Amino acid sequence: MTEVIHAEVYRSEVRAVSGQYNSNSQPPVAWRYGGNQMKRWRTKANVSREELAEAANYSPDTIKSMEQGVRMPTPRALDVADELCRAEGLLSAAKDYLQREKYPARAQDFMLREREAISRWSYEVALVPGLLQTEGYARTLIESRYPPLDEATVKERIAARLERQSILTERKPPVALSFVLYEAVLRSPQVNAEQLHRFLDAGRLRNVLLQVLPFERAISAALLGPMVVLETHDHERFVFTEGPFASELTADPEIVSRVTERLSMIRAQALSPAESARFIERMVDE
Repeated sequence: MTEVIHAEVYRSEVRAVSGQYNSNSQPPVAWRYGGNQMKRWRTKANVSREELAEAANYSPDTIKSMEQGVRMPTPRALDVADELCRAEGLLSAAKDYLQREKYPARAQDFMLREREAISRWSYEVALVPGLLQTEGYARTLIESRYPPLDEATVKERIAARLERQSILTERKPPVALSFVLYEAVLRSPQVNAEQLHRFLDAGRLRNVLLQVLPFERAISAALLGPMVVLETHDHERFVFTEGPFASELTADPEIVSRVTERLSMIRAQALSPAESARFIERMVDE
């Protein structure tokens, strides 16, 4: 069992720092639209991708990825394309809509749904959920990403993560939140006394249920990875799941049903909120 636990922790840490997302997921709409317009203007002006790449000091493959929306079109690429293609400022104007994104591309659709949620249930197997992270924990996680991020991006990601936490206390009416944490989350070397107190503080909120799943109560369904179930104002449910190399947001009723059932099984095995608080308090005392 210990080997299984350690393997799952390792896979989750790889998932968190890899920055990968499911190939079926769509990059941000602004990226896709900006890239599509750049390609349309380039084609209309009979400018080759190689010509644009040379003028903008990018490789043709980089220009291609921008035009496909996989990579955010940069201000330099847009300005050069605007001039080469005689777009009269229409391409350069896209820069106002292509500011640096707060979240990785693979997570942006999920973040949009989270902002619309009236309820949110989640299970985490190895990492502290973003909504419960202290600033120190968030920094450690984000700074450990590979390939490394530049300092400006690190600061933006940390600020965005802390901004998300307004869902805990600032929504009216309050959002119903349920967190189940596998014991491995609490035993991580990155979890210090400040982070443990953060769990306790969150668990005292009236709209938050926080439960711990101890090692000895783990079932096979608890070792398959993290998951989130969201419900919107329209009572539509979405599931967000993550694996070692991919993440997916879906409203497919069959998948939502399966994940909800799995989450219910795990919650039934976990300690009650009161028992969980005592479990965390003992860890603080240790």
